[in-house]
Order: sequence, then C-alpha cells, then structure tokens
Amino acid sequence: MAAFCKGKHRWKINNLLRVFTRNLTGKCEYDLVVIGGGSGGLACSKEAAQLGLKVAVLDYVEPSAQGTKWGLGGTCVNVGCIPKKLMHQAALLGTALKDAKKFGWQIPGSVCHDWATMADAVQNHVRSLNWGHRVQLQDKKVKYLNLRGSLVNEHTVKGLNKAGKEVRLHAFVPGAAEYGITSDDIFWLRKSPGKTLVVGASYVSLECAGFLTGISLDATVMVRSIALRGFDQQIAGLVTDYMEAYGTRFLWKCVPKRVERLASGALQVTWANASTGSEEKDTFDSVLWAVGRAPETKILGLDKLGVKLNSETGKIIVAADESTSVPNIYAFGDIGEGRPELTPTAVKAGKLLALQFIFVFTPLEYGCMGLSEEEAERRHGKDGIEVYHAFYKPLEFTVADRDASQCYLKVICERGGHQTILGLHFTGPNAGEVTQGFALGIQCGATYSHLLQTVGIHPTCAEEVVKVSITKRSGLDATVTGC
Repeated sequence: MAAFCKGKHRWKINNLLRVFTRNLTGKCEYDLVVIGGGSGGLACSKEAAQLGLKVAVLDYVEPSAQGTKWGLGGTCVNVGCIPKKLMHQAALLGTALKDAKKFGWQIPGSVCHDWATMADAVQNHVRSLNWGHRVQLQDKKVKYLNLRGSLVNEHTVKGLNKAGKEVRLHAFVPGAAEYGITSDDIFWLRKSPGKTLVVGASYVSLECAGFLTGISLDATVMVRSIALRGFDQQIAGLVTDYMEAYGTRFLWKCVPKRVERLASGALQVTWANASTGSEEKDTFDSVLWAVGRAPETKILGLDKLGVKLNSETGKIIVAADESTSVPNIYAFGDIGEGRPELTPTAVKAGKLLALQFIFVFTPLEYGCMGLSEEEAERRHGKDGIEVYHAFYKPLEFTVADRDASQCYLKVICERGGHQTILGLHFTGPNAGEVTQGFALGIQCGATYSHLLQTVGIHPTCAEEVVKVSITKRSGLDATVTGC
C-alpha cells in the first residue's frame, strides 16, 4: 500500500501538496491518495480524513490463479486473519466435542463436519465486513475507487480497471498454478478440500493445516527447512510437536518438484527429500501453496520515480516513519521492507505507530511480543539475558486428560539492572487474549519485578506468566505443580 502527500509531517495540513489523480471519469484533486484498501491503507485514509484532508482510496483485487476474488479490506479480512480464525474456531469446537464426553455430556452417534455449512457462514461474515469498510469510508467522506492504481509521477496516480493482469502465485513447480490453490482460495472453496498437502512452514501454512486437521481432514505440511522462521525456535518446536500429536503429518526438509493430475482426479505430488536423498511421491485431493506473498510493486511504476526497492524481495525500502526514498511517497504494511506481514502492525503503521506483538492460531496457539530468545542473545550476549520459563497444565486440559507437554511460557529479560523484559512467548489456550493483556506493560518498559508484583487472575492460564520464577540458567525443573 502506498500513500502520497507532501512534507516530513504528513498529517500537517498546511504542509500537504494536493495530489492529482485521474480516474475513468475525469480529473480529481485530493490531499492524500492511498493505493491499497488493506488494513494499513484503510487506517491511514480514515485517520487522515478525520484530520480534515480530502482522501481517496484505490483498491483492486487481482483474481488468484483459481479465479478467487474478494472485496475491500485486504488480505486480513478476506483471505487471512478473519476467515482463518473462524475456521480455527470450527476446529476448536470439534476438539471441545471430544472433551465434552469426559465432562459428562452424552453425545449420541458419530459427529462429522460439513465444510459447506462452515464456508457459507464464514464467507457471509466476510462479505458483511467488506460492506462495513465501504460504509466507514463513506461516513468519513473518503472516496473509494475500485481501480488499479499506478504512479505517473510523485504527485500523480493513474487508476485503471481490468488492466495489466498478473497472477499472484509464481509457478516455480510444474503443475503448481494449474492444480494448486493458495490461502486466497482455501477460505472461499464451496466444497471440502479433502486430503490436503500444505506447502510451506509459515504461520499461515501451520494455521491452515491446523484447522484442516481440527475438522477431521487429512493434512500434511511440507517443510523445506524450519518452521515459523523469524519466531522463537524453541516455541516453534513445541507448536509443531503439538500439531504432530494432534494429527497433522509433517514432511521435513522436503522440496516439491512437480504436481500432476491423475486420471482418477487426484493430484500426485513428487518431492525431493533432503534427509534421505531420495525422490518421494504421494497423492492428495488438494495442494495448498503457503510460501509467502510477492508484493505487486512492479505495476505501481515505482521504477520511473526512483523509489528504492529491495531487488530480491521486491519490497519498498522505508524509513522509520514509513517514508520512501522519494519525498511525498510513503509505504505502509506488508509492502514495506522489514515490516511484519501482520494486520496489527499495518494498522498502527497507518496511524504512525508501531506494534510489537504477534499471534499464531495453530492448534496450540502461540502469542509473542518483543524479541525471540535467539535475537535477544544475538543483541545482548548469552550472559546478558535471563530467561524465566515454565511448563504448565491448563485447567481445561485436566478433566479431559489432554496432553499439555507443549503448553509453555518464557519471559526473556535483561540480566542486569532492573531486568527489563525483552520478550514474552506463550503457547496454550487463548494465547492471543493472554499476550494482548501484557503488551501494554511491555511497551511501557515493564521489568521482571513488575511482573512478580502483579496479582494473577485465578484460575487462568495468564496467571502463570506472573508466577514464573525458574530460570533456564538454573537447570531446575520448570514444570508447574499445584495451583
């Protein structure tokens, strides 16, 4: 998403230069033009409009390789966080049904999942959000144009409809584009994907595989190297261990080579196994590619203006205030180099702030903020940090006799001084809600002593964070016993 205005302080009205934009009906003048109606773009445009600017938002969705399209709101609303969390909830309800019998509920007969019913409910909710975004823009007097935007110069944006179409998925494997689907498609399928191979080990990949397993589908994750790159790797290991116990199959150190459609209609996938040096194959009903998104920076005309890009990733190089190498042009959200590809950070960037916490909705939810243990050690040295940790058993797991061996938390602190908290990581039920509550304190410079002075809310999983006292350095057993 790109925004155009004048001056170092982009919200200062008397420093703004009017930006000219041409749509299909003629010439219009705006104080601010935003290309991209995702989380960052919408936040930026609404904030600017509230400050009295005349604002326009251009948003155009290019269909996926399978023809999937959606409305205003960007990846999060349409093919990301929202449908993903709702399908994750469907999986949790399936687990709850299994637990219910041990709590005394009599559930007659077998229980099965109907994909079409879930898909209708999820898609109808997403459409209501699309409409809600349009209404919000209208209420704030932001002009919404369903046009593909590109730059003419640093003050001019050209909008076109149905021009210069590109497919988002790059077919790096023979058969990938023809027979595969992406996360753009999975939430809009009208029928169950059946036995699914998920290629990739990002949080999107693991979340999709997790809810597919949770609704009793056969799901396999193909991992080239490591899971959850950029996240704390100890926690990543707990997440994937839990997923394997949960029923998700993992193919480690494997790289796909080709996808073929068999006469039966099944998809035969051939891959190279780096661990064994052999070539292997299996058949699936669906192949889901979750290997990352390529920014559509080529179509924006940035090369004409001298906007600097990372030549490898195609992302726009931005400064701390989201400015690019060309005055008047700013980049928000996923398109910025080095920015987390997450809705909360895009929203805050649109409002000129930064957010430091992340949630992953795998079957074992993972919430984190601040530094991973690896990054903290790199910055401060192994002897410069103290890691407090605990393995705990959620109350919800006790009667149901569910395995809690991967329910874990750690608080990473500076070792000296006031022991400022550098990072907090939590796996377990409702990880998003738990970590959201601690985010404010850590943003305000919370220390380990602040944590110990906090009274826990009993009986919750979150209270385990304020009771943590065992350090990794001590080598003592970190398993929580009792209340």
